Amino acid sequence: MTEQRSLRVAVFLDRDGTINEQMGYINHLSRFHLLPGVGQAIRLFNEHGLPVVVVTNQSGLARGYFPASLLDAVHAEMVRLLALAGARIDGLYVCPHHPEAKEERYRQDCSCRKPKTGLLEQAAREIGLDLGRSYMVGDRWSDLRCGAAAGATSLLVLTGYGRGDLDYIGPGQTIQPAYVAEDLAAAAHWILDQEQKRGERGQ
Repeated sequence: MTEQRSLRVAVFLDRDGTINEQMGYINHLSRFHLLPGVGQAIRLFNEHGLPVVVVTNQSGLARGYFPASLLDAVHAEMVRLLALAGARIDGLYVCPHHPEAKEERYRQDCSCRKPKTGLLEQAAREIGLDLGRSYMVGDRWSDLRCGAAAGATSLLVLTGYGRGDLDYIGPGQTIQPAYVAEDLAAAAHWILDQEQKRGERGQ
């Protein structure tokens, strides 16, 4: 029990449609734009001591739509823009695989492509996180299924594909979000409220 309690509660964030505008494949740095309020939301998590971990599928790399160097540049830009808002991420985990990848090294049925849980499990091992007390936030039902499979509390944001998924995908799904948030800022306030209640209950 002591070892389990020493593990930290984290917030896992999908990237496209949750942190930045959903524009299909980000195949040029000029197409990367943070969504409004994202920097402030992540800063709130930072201020309350909740590690923020980005977990993202990037099959465009596997499909040959852009090189690994562009993905690195996009993530450097993300970190830079967040820093301008006084925010930071504590981890970044990427799945570059796809079963129909152009490059053989990426062509695999991996354990890390969401909704599989490999990215979350890797982060938990490396950073020391308690998945069962953590949160997964995304704009797709695949994010929700990933979070649920890992034992985390899953939230849907209505940015990106979220509103469409809520209307047309969600009604037929067994897995449902613990909370539907207008955007990441609203999700942050809900999560922090849950953590305050958890603290009051001594959990």
